[in-house]
Amino acid sequence: MTLDFPAAGRGFARPLADRVAFVTGAGSGIARAGTLAMARCGAHVVVTDRDATLAEATEGAIRDEGLSATAMQLDVTDDAALEAALAKAIADHGRLDVLHSHAGLQIEGPLEAVSADGMDASWALNVRAHFVASKAVVGQMRAQGGGSIIVTASNSGVQYDREMIAYATSKHAAVAMVRQMAADYAGENIRFNALCPGFVDTPFNAGFETQMGGRAALEEYIASNIPMGRWATVEEIADAIVFLASDMSSFVTGHALVIDGGECI
Repeated sequence: MTLDFPAAGRGFARPLADRVAFVTGAGSGIARAGTLAMARCGAHVVVTDRDATLAEATEGAIRDEGLSATAMQLDVTDDAALEAALAKAIADHGRLDVLHSHAGLQIEGPLEAVSADGMDASWALNVRAHFVASKAVVGQMRAQGGGSIIVTASNSGVQYDREMIAYATSKHAAVAMVRQMAADYAGENIRFNALCPGFVDTPFNAGFETQMGGRAALEEYIASNIPMGRWATVEEIADAIVFLASDMSSFVTGHALVIDGGECI
């Protein structure tokens, strides 16, 4: 099969025009910024979050710009609810071009400090939910000729943090799962990639802040250990989401896209 794509630098003014995207955990932080960015690039975005108020606020921000979105409450640890939400999105729009499975959990601590329940909770959000969501959409993506599935992992999925056994283990597993799925489905034009951000200044860093002994200590770590000497912005991560979601990355699959200012070098 020969695919015709625009020449470099052409045809990408609205790289997600007429596409449908589904995003989990989109009420705040990275996923909210990515959702807004995809909408601005032409996609209709199905905005989901465990907190319905946050999902509706993101939808409202998109609609305030004259763009297209719908919101729904969703707990991705509920397999049946996750599958039903994705089935509804497909039924409502007739297709699904992008799945950004983002929702995750950060539990801090070394082996002796993390309970088995804490490890199970990390696995449920950081691995299992991505698996369930991906499985629910590959049939539709096959039928329509392809799609892009983005799983949010972390740069903790390509390096080892100190005293973060549940987080690092689950994020490494997410990267491995993405690569396996990419290998299995590349021939069907279904692309799987892992988004691997480093430190972005959002509330998600609460675990690292606790582990390091407070905000001041975390700020010192950022200044001293990130080669670029600063946090990433959510907009910088959103640019990467658009890249992975669109045909700008049409020959990219099985990749762990690390965006961390050089931390893992």
